[in-house]
Parts: sequence; structure tokens; C-alpha cells
Amino acid sequence: MEIEKKLKDVRMQAGLTQEQVAEKIMVSRQTVSNWENGKSLPDIVSIMSLSDLYQISIDELLKGDEHMIQHLEDSTNTVKSNRKI
Repeated sequence: MEIEKKLKDVRMQAGLTQEQVAEKIMVSRQTVSNWENGKSLPDIVSIMSLSDLYQISIDELLKGDEHMIQHLEDSTNTVKSNRKI
């Protein structure tokens, strides 16, 4: 399942609006909307916050979405690269 569908599904199962999620994890409602519409991807800190909010494991949230996993790997590689400088 793609991350945008998973994020929308778990938010709806939790009975939360995009605005409520945004307030709880300290991002804009537009950011949550962009994640759910596939316009952007959450960073690892946001993934951790969403995992806590929805009370599901990060693995469960990300499993099966190769695009999201690649995004996180690329982000991690950038951080590692910046540390070497």
C-alpha cells in the first residue's frame, strides 16, 4: 500500500481530521493534506510522530511502500554525508 493511502486510512480509523493531526504533530494542515495526496512525503521525525499518534509501528506504517522507503534512505544518506563534511 502506498504511504498516502495508508496515512489517510489510519487517520480516518483514528477519527481525526487533517487539522487535528496537524496540531498534534506540529505541522500545517496543508502538509498533512500533501502527504495524503502524494504531493510530498513526511520526514522521519514526522513518521515517528504519526506512528505514536496512530499507535501503530513504523514498520506497519511504511511496509510495502518502496517509494517512501527510498525517500527515507536518501534522507538518511544526506545526513550521513553532511556529518562527514
